[in-house]
Amino acid sequence: MASELTKAENKEATLPLHSSWSLWYDNPRLAPPNTTWRENLKHVATFTTAEEFWSTFNNILPSSQLAVNGNYHLFRTGIEPMWEDKSNVEGGKFVMTMAKADSKKGKGDEWWLYTALALIGETMDESGSGISGAVVSIRKREDRIALWLRNCEKDACVKIGARWKAALEVSNKTILRYQSHASAAASGSSFKNEVMFEV
Repeated sequence: MASELTKAENKEATLPLHSSWSLWYDNPRLAPPNTTWRENLKHVATFTTAEEFWSTFNNILPSSQLAVNGNYHLFRTGIEPMWEDKSNVEGGKFVMTMAKADSKKGKGDEWWLYTALALIGETMDESGSGISGAVVSIRKREDRIALWLRNCEKDACVKIGARWKAALEVSNKTILRYQSHASAAASGSSFKNEVMFEV
């Protein structure tokens, strides 16, 4: 009887999120030969409560400890972290580049956590329908966090970008560059694309 009450109390104590979110991981450099990017993408967890989020984030490597070329992708459940997904095809992403010195001081992990919390807390997007997810990418010379949006409408995107900067508590010197997924798909590159606008 006592254990049943405890289960009921724990169920009532959960903090549900507005949306379900899924975490993915990939590292193309470590992928077996002749595998596609999609085959290399690994689903880590899906969470619908704050407790499930913390259970996941407290039991995975911090982003700074991923091998070079490693990526975490945090997206709304049902949206895959790829340009071709129907929710992403018309959109783009803000990219924040981080110096390795900042990553080594723990800023990269802090900014990735703040981004994740702003995503699941849904504090950056007034409409609630503009954001698909975010990606943190560990590279040899610098690291990046990208915030993926569902469209390229400048005014709406700039408002979200400004709220992201506020969530990260970064200075006005930090520049977020917006690139379309269509450009990325055409070039085959995630980051070396034309900048549409900046925040």
